[in-house]
Amino acid sequence: MSWQDTLGAVGVWRGVDDTDAETAAAAERLGYGTLWLGGSPPADLTAAERLLEATSSIVVATGITNIWMTDPAQLADAYHRVDARFPGRLLLGIGSGHREASPQRARPLEAMSRYLDVLDERGVPVSARVLSALGPKMLRMSAERAVGTHPYLTIPSQTAQMRADLGPGVLVAPELTVVMDDDVHSARGAARDFLRFYLQLDNYTTTMHRGGFSEADTAAPGSDRLVDQVVVHGGAAALGAGVRAHLDAGADHVCVQVQPVSADVVAVLTALAAELGLAG
Repeated sequence: MSWQDTLGAVGVWRGVDDTDAETAAAAERLGYGTLWLGGSPPADLTAAERLLEATSSIVVATGITNIWMTDPAQLADAYHRVDARFPGRLLLGIGSGHREASPQRARPLEAMSRYLDVLDERGVPVSARVLSALGPKMLRMSAERAVGTHPYLTIPSQTAQMRADLGPGVLVAPELTVVMDDDVHSARGAARDFLRFYLQLDNYTTTMHRGGFSEADTAAPGSDRLVDQVVVHGGAAALGAGVRAHLDAGADHVCVQVQPVSADVVAVLTALAAELGLAG
């Protein structure tokens, strides 16, 4: 069985505080296979449990649970509680965040290893966790101690490189930010509003540099070249092409984040589902 069989080829990424039962049910009805909860969901997993209760088949994933902000033992206990109620429908996305938001962040590889040690000790299966891996060492860990990687703000060439590095059978599930707007000027404005925060964070700009962008590209507010490649914008056809580009590059699953948050997310997801031919 492939990861597309488990997660679906396309999912939805949305902040945990911006996701309600109606949005989850709509995503499921439209044929999206997985709902990713961003914004560092807490270890009790009550948000994921609430959305699983509101749906019947969609997988709910954390995207990501931050190791500096959550207790691994509490996360493990919550995982077992939720999985007992909804077997096979919960995926733990785990990441080390960024130093600007977590002053205690030090030696993230060692910290991640210790965190995963606790999950191992408390019986959380490797098959139930995916790592937010951007650098090469964390990427290797994602293949050895999880099912693969859930990268954020990457482009198709980086998806292709991850697939080449990881080989077949390891999950590559990138997030893709989209703005449904045919007006290039306003779409770029929305994209820049979204990227403003991330262009202040070293781990994301370093990843963008690895992807071929220059320091001039990542200098605020971001070059047109960077904005156009990292945040796909336009009509449904353009957004669909952005999803397919990652899938063609070797992604097993692509999760779409609709921006701005104030947009009618269900309307955008409906148009994109039709463009992609998702089986709703």
